[in-house]
Amino acid sequence: MTALRLGSGGPYEAVVGYSRVVVVGDTAWVSGTTATVDGAVVHAGDTAGQTRVALQGVVRALTEAGFVPGDVVRTRVYVTDISRWEEVGRVHGEFFGDVRPATSMVQVAALIDPAMLVEVEADAVRGAGS
Repeated sequence: MTALRLGSGGPYEAVVGYSRVVVVGDTAWVSGTTATVDGAVVHAGDTAGQTRVALQGVVRALTEAGFVPGDVVRTRVYVTDISRWEEVGRVHGEFFGDVRPATSMVQVAALIDPAMLVEVEADAVRGAGS
């Protein structure tokens, strides 16, 4: 089987050597996605705003790969301040409240840029939302 590797053009993809989304057959894996737009972190200090932008990026990557949000079966959410979990969780619910994928939310010491507060990964299986 051949893997389809799609990039977003983000500044870290070429440096680190990764793809935004990798698809093999009916399965897709979306790399950690943050609130980075045109190379800059947006919504400084706003955990909910950063979560929304990150999840928009996840959905965009999946859509470009031929998946729909309902195909998401797992998300992983990394936050730099777990006390803000409810803000993050509410935004996650805006995107996946009806989908209800398996998920984890964990606090990390830091993300690649100090302005980043949230990073989200997702796994999807085509047709899971049918």
